[in-house]
Amino acid sequence: MWQYGLKIFISMVLLITITEIVKRSSFWGAALASLPLTSLFAFIWLYLESGDTQKVLTLSYGIFWLVLPSLVLFITLPLLLRYGLNFWLSLTLSCIATSIAYFTMVKLLAVFGIHL
Repeated sequence: MWQYGLKIFISMVLLITITEIVKRSSFWGAALASLPLTSLFAFIWLYLESGDTQKVLTLSYGIFWLVLPSLVLFITLPLLLRYGLNFWLSLTLSCIATSIAYFTMVKLLAVFGIHL
């Protein structure tokens, strides 16, 4: 049970750190947020809890393919904001577009025999 508490604490510290850094420097905040820290922590926790490198390999492979549709969010959100839509509408539309991209990617991968 203490492991869940530690995971929550690390996630909380990371999120707070990023938001505080962004207030001072958008570049360094973006640099820190762009690091695959969530994936790294997931690899570490999965390996520590299972000792199974095959599970880490499978997770890493899945993350690779699903990073591609996640880029839709980082393309659509700034475009919508630049065109004057308010933040909440822009975020909502970007999330919908990203969800569609994820769904499309999973279907496309299945066509090529890649199952996540």
